[in-house]
Amino acid sequence: MANEVNTIGVLTSGGDAPGMNAAIRGVVREALANGKKVKGIRRGYQGLLEEDIMELTRESVSEIIDQGGTFLLTARCAEFRTEEGQKKGAEICRKNGIDGLVVIGGDGSFAGAQKLAAQGINTVGVPGTIDLDIACTEYTIGFDTAVNTAMEAIDKVRDTSTSHERVSIIEVMGRDAGYITLWCGIANGAEDILIPETYDYDEQRIINHIVASRKSGKKHHIIINAEGIGHSTSMARRIEAATGVETRATILGYMQRGGSPTCKDRVYATMMGAMAADLLCDGKTNRVVGYQNGKFQDYDINEALGMNKGVSEYMIHVAKNMSV
Repeated sequence: MANEVNTIGVLTSGGDAPGMNAAIRGVVREALANGKKVKGIRRGYQGLLEEDIMELTRESVSEIIDQGGTFLLTARCAEFRTEEGQKKGAEICRKNGIDGLVVIGGDGSFAGAQKLAAQGINTVGVPGTIDLDIACTEYTIGFDTAVNTAMEAIDKVRDTSTSHERVSIIEVMGRDAGYITLWCGIANGAEDILIPETYDYDEQRIINHIVASRKSGKKHHIIINAEGIGHSTSMARRIEAATGVETRATILGYMQRGGSPTCKDRVYATMMGAMAADLLCDGKTNRVVGYQNGKFQDYDINEALGMNKGVSEYMIHVAKNMSV
């Protein structure tokens, strides 16, 4: 049975995502409202092992809800993947009076939370990743901001692509998942959308599409390429050689992780952070907060990590029809 929680720790781990600060704020203020103490751990699991820990108050999280990134900072930690590192982390939590921990991050971060739970530390995970690749939830913190940032950038690239009558390959983030690519492909009216889940590496099909579009009078051709496929620059060279049409690659990169979070990312992140704190206050452990069918809910972390998530086949179908 989980132990009673009196002090809640919170950390952000892995890649940063807009809305993480809103989630931290949600954890802190909800926990304090429940009469608990809160401690912030800087630089994720690395900071935990280094005991980079500070007490958080309501004032500590004032004026951060509109800021991108994470004021607690984040890092990846190879040592924490070892059993020795996990035991050390649990001992440091106990030494600092932390009997409940909220981990904001992705699947790798949740795996660390799972290990801490096995060491007797009550843990709850909150999905913070722009990739939208956590299977137990329809929403992850940062996706909405990232996809809007990418969409606005692609609109700008389209303008110059049209002016120069060129092909533009725009590579967006998402690791091995194609959600940002697919959403931007539909929102930006791309002619081709390349995602890891469905791309067959048939470049000739893309070349044929470009040639046919050019013959029909189209002045530009936008290809949105997923990070999980990559190699956009070499792809652009091959397409230009095959079609004779000027082709340029633009890799949007880390700009998609930054910026002030959207309203959705602020509100949903706040709700998820507060729910994580409430779960710990109720004595729950080894849980992950998610959003499904219009509701915020929680799952067993083992169950969550074992789930698989696929891209909507209907969205892919619609995207293909929209590009014709």
